[in-house]
Amino acid sequence: MSNLNRLKVVLVEQGKTGKWLAEQLGKSNCTVSKWCSNSIQPDLQTIDKIAMILNIDRRTLIVPSDNGEK
Repeated sequence: MSNLNRLKVVLVEQGKTGKWLAEQLGKSNCTVSKWCSNSIQPDLQTIDKIAMILNIDRRTLIVPSDNGEK
């Protein structure tokens, strides 16, 4: 499966853990772990919450698709 989000990278860059993020969101560690491994994806509302918690633009969390446009 391709990487669709950059959550794991952003957490490492900020020195934060998945467990910390799970606590901030009121989600299980397991759910955040699945987001970080790209086995499931958070919905857009959750991406907005994550971006707000991490004080970043939500686009930072999403890997752009390569649709051939340049």
